[in-house]
Amino acid sequence: MTEPHDAWSAVAAAWADLWGGVAAPVWPPLLAAAGVAPGARVLDVGCGSGELLARLAGGGARATGVDPAPAMVRLARERAPEATVLVGEAEHLPLDDGAFDVVLAVNALQLADDLGEAAAELARVLAPGGRVGLAGWAEGARNDLDVVERAVAAAYEDDPPHDGPLRRPGGFEATLAGAGLEVVGAGVVDVAWETAADDTLAHGVLLGEDPATLAELAPVVVAAAAPFRTPDGGYRLAGAFRWAVGPRCLSRSGRGRRRRRQRRRRTTT
Repeated sequence: MTEPHDAWSAVAAAWADLWGGVAAPVWPPLLAAAGVAPGARVLDVGCGSGELLARLAGGGARATGVDPAPAMVRLARERAPEATVLVGEAEHLPLDDGAFDVVLAVNALQLADDLGEAAAELARVLAPGGRVGLAGWAEGARNDLDVVERAVAAAYEDDPPHDGPLRRPGGFEATLAGAGLEVVGAGVVDVAWETAADDTLAHGVLLGEDPATLAELAPVVVAAAAPFRTPDGGYRLAGAFRWAVGPRCLSRSGRGRRRRRQRRRRTTT
């Protein structure tokens, strides 16, 4: 049985080429609200192929990345050689309590098996006075990509895609609050995914599918994306990312760290 991190390793290079920079517009407001500054110890959870890590390290931060897919980790190390990059899951970060001034998770927490556990881990590794910053895709109604994904689902005779809790208004804020973090900033940022031709559009939407499925569904993708075709023959799909930032609430996160240590002891005895 293929594990999720193996599947992401298999498509790591293609993902980096097609999707790696799509979240870049959300970085400036997120990093500003999180107080990222030169010399800050910053952790990027679910760092993928390392685009944000390179931005952090280039700005003078002491950057560390964690990702569960080994191939993503290799790409991140190449892209951001100044950073420390480790293999690890959001729910089980291989890092010490209070080790970072800023903890970020961009387009990552929706992949966690247990969102609450992952959020608690982000709070656990946060130093006193530090901040957690979260960001990811907004609801489908704000994203042209949703139109294409609905067409693919219909072709598969699957249920249409639905918005998970993090994509809805207030989702990131609720996640921060659940981890004992008080929200100090939140917003929505416009993003866009651009591709040069039909084949790259289909490859990006159907990333990870086998060749037969790709050949079968590529026409569906191209037809659904027709409204977003540009005069030069490429495509521009507009969208939006939500973001939120919260500092650690010492009284609640302290209790969370004690509970976390107790869970670790129970699983190792």
